[in-house]
Amino acid sequence: MELFDLYTKDREPTGKKMVRGDRVPEGLYRLVVHVCIFDQEGRMLIQQRQPFKHGWSNLWDITVGGSAVAGDTSRSAAERETREEIGLDIDLSDARPALTLNWEHGFDDYYLLTRDVDPASLNLQYEEVQAVRWAALEEILEMIDDGRFIPYEKGLIELLFFQRNHRGAHTRKDTTGA
Repeated sequence: MELFDLYTKDREPTGKKMVRGDRVPEGLYRLVVHVCIFDQEGRMLIQQRQPFKHGWSNLWDITVGGSAVAGDTSRSAAERETREEIGLDIDLSDARPALTLNWEHGFDDYYLLTRDVDPASLNLQYEEVQAVRWAALEEILEMIDDGRFIPYEKGLIELLFFQRNHRGAHTRKDTTGA
């Protein structure tokens, strides 16, 4: 039985927990994390979910994603999910999510990393992942269109690719001294 911590709309821990598979109680939220790994060429490492995996079976997805379990921080959940799903140890101790999206039942934290990883060297979690490979932005957008990729908003995928080299929303720093 897997438990998730529950939060207020302001992301404050409530001390309450829920069981995986149960509905998130009204007015409470849970935490989900994603890690997008890019190579020096600007491609994203993508994973194909197992055909027997519940939810988005057999579709391609961003590098790693999953729910934070009870006691996890966003960082520890992202590190754990990356280690579990693709067998890669990452250290996010100095990282913050590049972006956080709010959704109906929680918060999605996205971490963006650049690593040159040989997909053949990864130890894929049989229960979750059947394959990994590198893909360019245009290819992922085509895969969304033809139903081979989880149907993320294409603008989100474009933003993830853009944000991998940019932090924040401004094109330059404020130099007015304020």
